[in-house]
Amino acid sequence: MLSAVRHLTARAGLAALHGRRFARFQAAAESPADIQQTVLGKILTANAGTAFGMRHGFGAIRNAGDYRRAVPVQTYEDLRPDIEAQERTGEPRLTSERPVYYNRTSGTVAAPKNIPVTATGLRRIRSHQRLGAYTFAKLPGLLGGKLFAVTGAAVEGHMPGGTPFGSASGLLYRNQPKLLSARYVLPAELSALEDYDARYLGMAAYGIAEPRVTCAATPNSSTLLRLLDLVNRRPDDVLRLVSDGWAPTQDQPAITPLRPQPRRARALRAVYEATGGLTYADVWPGLAGLVTWTGGSCGLAIERLRPTLPEGCAILELGYVASEVHGTANVDVHRNACLPTLHHTFFEFVERGAWEEGNRDDVLGLADLETGRDYYVLVTTADGLYRYDMNDIMRVDGRIGPTPTLEFVQKGKGVTSITGEKLYESQVLDAVRSSLAERGLHAVFFIVLADAETPGYTLYVEPADRTASDPQLSGGVDAGLRAANIEYDAKRASGRLEALRVRWLKPGTGEAFRAQRVAAGQRDAQFKYLHLQYADECSFDFESASRSDALTH
Repeated sequence: MLSAVRHLTARAGLAALHGRRFARFQAAAESPADIQQTVLGKILTANAGTAFGMRHGFGAIRNAGDYRRAVPVQTYEDLRPDIEAQERTGEPRLTSERPVYYNRTSGTVAAPKNIPVTATGLRRIRSHQRLGAYTFAKLPGLLGGKLFAVTGAAVEGHMPGGTPFGSASGLLYRNQPKLLSARYVLPAELSALEDYDARYLGMAAYGIAEPRVTCAATPNSSTLLRLLDLVNRRPDDVLRLVSDGWAPTQDQPAITPLRPQPRRARALRAVYEATGGLTYADVWPGLAGLVTWTGGSCGLAIERLRPTLPEGCAILELGYVASEVHGTANVDVHRNACLPTLHHTFFEFVERGAWEEGNRDDVLGLADLETGRDYYVLVTTADGLYRYDMNDIMRVDGRIGPTPTLEFVQKGKGVTSITGEKLYESQVLDAVRSSLAERGLHAVFFIVLADAETPGYTLYVEPADRTASDPQLSGGVDAGLRAANIEYDAKRASGRLEALRVRWLKPGTGEAFRAQRVAAGQRDAQFKYLHLQYADECSFDFESASRSDALTH
């Protein structure tokens, strides 16, 4: 009864604070073309006096067509000089409003991407989060108890100009009102622990110590799989922390201590010994919903996680949320319908087949998209990203009025992401080639496949010397990828990604792969090897082509 009252109270509070904003958001979906034109105009007018705006004639742009002709498609590397110069000098290179924060993520090169966020942008992100909370509160019981939410570190470091960088979601988590933060299970400071083992051990202990969790939230549900695996592999360590309590050491941040709960620890120990392992149904029997990504490879993690959840626990789509943009918001918890944030972001789309064939000119607006079709997405934001290529594939899965609802399908070609690592083909090429060269090896062909079920990566190599192999190659390539990609390194350190494996291929495998792709319709004269793919999208059986004398390293 108390849980139901708490939920209704929280829902009423969210409705009072955000109900009108939600209604305006849905009303915008009734006229997407007009709203998008207005959003684009506001962004360009506000930033016409910036270096980028003057270079591209923002002041003379009157509509979306003018904008496309004036501004070519941008990548982060195109924008990096302006981002870094604006931070270093304070000059308005991309935005008239100076950034106060940078969302850090992995980039196509070794240097990470630092996505600028202005003070207005932070308020916009907070607004999107609260719109999501308003929607999720419509699920009965979700807000009746405690919230187990996993975010990144609020501040990981500072840019040369002194501006902090980290995870914006972590920053907002840390600065929530006391009334809301009192419901959080995990102390915000816990995410700042650099020791992954200590961080996950702490998250596991705080999590299972609290039986009243009704909502769990994490972008990638593989995090919850990792935590449950830790609990069941190291029950003595985790349950000792629950029983005895935990307080930070001198070299750790000021984390709110976990109070001793010996009775809770004994109860969990009894369940563990009786069943041979704990599940989330055992730990959080009142869990009403899990807010997470459901698209792309995340769906496989959810399939593995679902049997561990309490019966009736709903899976709620978090939305298309990236370091660069909060692209959609879930507006219907019953069908996970995600409406694009058309009132804040200007969207452009290119049909998937056309984009992958090199045709980038047939650009569509939101109102032009067809249900069931896949598209690459470009975004223009008020925080300085202009016609920015997200290299993400989105699918139209329904409509609200004339505005399509969108779901994430996968990263585009040349990029894979199975736990959020966003690994780029260029990083794979550099890591494999340098590691081979260090060992005096030569390859006539190689490919890396991302397997979401493992989850991890496998490198298949056809050496020039038919009998060559090296048990150290896997470690060398893995180390190279970790050095080049901060997200890959983080997922490896936390155990969410397995160590890279190597398979040595039989002679002629590369040519056999090429012949198969040409027979399937690729033009032989224009054939290019993709050195990074998803395993479930690769129809060639590389396992059968592996040499039995040197299968695994």
